[in-house]
Amino acid sequence: MSFRLEMLQVARVAPKVLGDSTELVESFFRRKHLADGGFEDRQGRSDLYYTVFGLEGMLALQAEFDRERSGSFLKRYGSGETLDFVHLCCLARCHAALKNEFWSVEQREAFVARLEEFRCEKGGYHSAKGREWGSAYGCLLVAAAYEDTQIALPEPEGLKSCLDALRTRDGAWNNERHVPLGTAPATAAALCLYRRMGWDVGPEPVRWLFTCFVPEGGCKAFPAAPMPDLLSTAVSLHGLSGAGADLKLVQESCLDYVDSLWSNEGGFHGNWTDHVLDVEYTYYGLLALGHLTA
Repeated sequence: MSFRLEMLQVARVAPKVLGDSTELVESFFRRKHLADGGFEDRQGRSDLYYTVFGLEGMLALQAEFDRERSGSFLKRYGSGETLDFVHLCCLARCHAALKNEFWSVEQREAFVARLEEFRCEKGGYHSAKGREWGSAYGCLLVAAAYEDTQIALPEPEGLKSCLDALRTRDGAWNNERHVPLGTAPATAAALCLYRRMGWDVGPEPVRWLFTCFVPEGGCKAFPAAPMPDLLSTAVSLHGLSGAGADLKLVQESCLDYVDSLWSNEGGFHGNWTDHVLDVEYTYYGLLALGHLTA
C-alpha cells in the first residue's frame, strides 16, 4: 500500500468520531473546491498544494465530487515543466488521487525526469537544486511521488545515505544537515520511509517523538516549541502508528486537542493562534482523528 493510500485509509475512520459533524466537513471541502477544479489556498486562489488536501479530504469522506473538473485543472500543468519541487510532487499526488486517469504514461515518464533534476550529489532530494545532500522532506516527497506515478524509484539507497546523515544525537531527525536538534515532522517522515524500505531504526525515534507530546494534548514540532500544532500532531501519530507504538498513551489528550481546533464552519485550525481555516489542516484533522479512534 502506498504512502498516500495508507494515510487515506486512516483518514476514512475519522467520521466515526465526527458523527453528524461529518456533513459540515464535507460542506467545507466543497466550498473550497473552485470553479476551475482546483482547491482554494489561504488567499482564495486555486493551488496544487491545497488541491492535494482537498481531493484527499473528499476521498476520505467518500464524498462525490466533479472528477472531470479537477482533471481539467491538473491537465493545465502537463508534466510539471514550470513547477517548483513541492508543487511538482503535488501534481503527482493529485493525479494519483484521480487514479492517474488524466495523464499518460509518457507524461509520467517526463514528470520523473523532471523530478530527477532535484537529486542531490551525495544522496537524497532537495527542493533547491544543486545541493550536496537532500532533506528528509524532499526524500519523502520524492519516494511518494514515484509511488504515485507507479514508476520504480531509482537508487533507493541514496535516500538512506541522506537520512542517515540527517539523524541527530537525540535519536530523531532534522530536515537539514548540521542542525543538531530533531523535529517531529522530519522524524515522522523518516520513520515512514525507513519502515517502507525495510530499514531498521531502533527504538530511539519513537521514544523521542513521545517527548514532543504535551499533557494538555497535541504534539509540538520540537520539545522546546511554544505550543503544539495540528500538522506535527497528525504526522507524528502516523509515524508512531506505523512503528507499532501504543497511541493510547496520548489518545485522550490528543482527542481533546484536536477538538479544541475544530470550527463549526467544518474545518480545523492549525494551532491555537491560527484564525484561518483551510483544507490542509482540515485533512490533518481527519488524519489525526483516524489514528485516535479506538
